[in-house]
Amino acid sequence: MNRTEREEIRNLPEKYKPIGAWGYVGYSILYSIPVLGWLFLLIFAISGGNIARRSFARSYFAKFLIVVIIFVVVILVFGSTFKAIFDQYYQQIKDMMDQMSSMS
Repeated sequence: MNRTEREEIRNLPEKYKPIGAWGYVGYSILYSIPVLGWLFLLIFAISGGNIARRSFARSYFAKFLIVVIIFVVVILVFGSTFKAIFDQYYQQIKDMMDQMSSMS
């Protein structure tokens, strides 16, 4: 970035100033903190402050919702399958334990 570009960025109103790479890393870490980070995520997503921060918070929130929806769908679709498999293994282990106890 040349001197003119830096000067233009410095003269921008706070609302339009870009966020640096480390800023995005910091916000990602902040948003990853359970409850407190999610609270900041919601506040920044609806705030009228820095537009870059607001847009990043909204995109992070959208990604969070997509992951939660996928997780719920996977649990609903495969939950009964996993339960059936675990029940079968549990029954086999129980039968083996019963056989071992009857041998004693």
